[in-house]
Amino acid sequence: MMTHYMELLQTNQPWNLILFMAIPVILAETLAISEFFILLTRSLNGTLKLVNRIAGIIAGPYFLVVFIYLLITAVIPLTTSGGWFGALDVIAVGFYLAGVIPYVGLTLLELHVIGRKGSDEQRLRLHAILVSIFLVVAHIAMIFGMLSPDLLTAAASDGGMVM
Repeated sequence: MMTHYMELLQTNQPWNLILFMAIPVILAETLAISEFFILLTRSLNGTLKLVNRIAGIIAGPYFLVVFIYLLITAVIPLTTSGGWFGALDVIAVGFYLAGVIPYVGLTLLELHVIGRKGSDEQRLRLHAILVSIFLVVAHIAMIFGMLSPDLLTAAASDGGMVM
């Protein structure tokens, strides 16, 4: 048995993998790598900053569409039908969907909806924090998503460790 997170990625190959994993991760890696160089050089202009800005603007709306789609087609039906495979399954999907918060935050920051009164340094700091938050929640989702969802249930029912 696998988590719904992994099931989503393995179904409808290669499209689900591309839409729900590759595009969000490519955006995150583009943001993270360009962010490192921007922080290192403090260059707030140029091609690298433009690439970073474009990725930040695209990330929020894209992931918001993913969030709404999965909420309607997966989370609500699984919750109302009791279809979750346990805590690990909920953690994997929940953390994946939590990525919408930092991604939308990045878009709002890039569009000057939030942080517009902050200095360049403050905006850069907030940008780096939001990128970091996305990377953390995405990795937690991946780690828990790769676990067998019955791992906690099996360990609890055996009263010990599962081998």
